[in-house]
Amino acid sequence: METKVRSEFVSSGINQTIHRLYLDVACRVTVLTPYNVVEEWITNEVLLAENVIVGLVPATYYNLEGMEKSNLVDIVE
Repeated sequence: METKVRSEFVSSGINQTIHRLYLDVACRVTVLTPYNVVEEWITNEVLLAENVIVGLVPATYYNLEGMEKSNLVDIVE
């Protein structure tokens, strides 16, 4: 059996981040039947903890996606 702890941060809005803690488990399973023996690796991830980290709310917010450096001056003026 193999286990590994994994951490993940996901953006959730302007001032929030979700932190998730996972346990990845992999184990070898043997199934015995009257006519055959089958071995397989089974993997699964288990969510151990989830936390929302809240930051300060900004006074202003600009969505600058798709903007070029030459166009940014037009927003400020």
